[in-house]
Amino acid sequence: MNLLLATRNPHKTREFREILGTDLELIDLTRFREIAMPKETGRTFQKNAIRKAVRVSKDRQLQDQHLLVIADDSGLEVDALGGAPGIYSARYVGKDATDQENIDRLLSELRTRTVPADKRSARFRCVIALARGGQLLNTFEGVVEGKIVDPPRGAGGFGYDPVFQPNGFEQTFAEMPPELKDRISHRAKAIAALQKTLRDIEN
Repeated sequence: MNLLLATRNPHKTREFREILGTDLELIDLTRFREIAMPKETGRTFQKNAIRKAVRVSKDRQLQDQHLLVIADDSGLEVDALGGAPGIYSARYVGKDATDQENIDRLLSELRTRTVPADKRSARFRCVIALARGGQLLNTFEGVVEGKIVDPPRGAGGFGYDPVFQPNGFEQTFAEMPPELKDRISHRAKAIAALQKTLRDIEN
């Protein structure tokens, strides 16, 4: 089964491939330079994921190939910040913000509010939408609870991984071996639910 991931983010594609394994051939939009990604104008992760998957799956090339399209929207929700950065996680500082700039702002917000370490609960949330031919087939959600640490720790992963420590672990996502993170992450949980539906479609 061929599956198109609606992204041009190499980190995201790599993570999806590692979690999905070898049962599926996963490609992304780097093979389809002419397909434009819709803007994330939704107010929830689910709406953004659906918008991307449905819009991309309407492309004639993909319909001709009967390709299944998946798109995800994911981010970090910090309770002390009212759920921010949330859907704005990738652009917390601005449209072209780097991971480090986003982390710096997040920690600055918590320091300014003098939020103590035991009140820095947070979670990563991922919603995946599955579509084909412009029709939404299903959505899948994964959540992992944890806390924000300061200072950042670890050189692996991407995004907010250096400041997120999942509950039950002493390491941040950025300190973990990729295979461990790929077993417990929000994206892994959403992909596990997706895989069940893909098996039903295949059968």
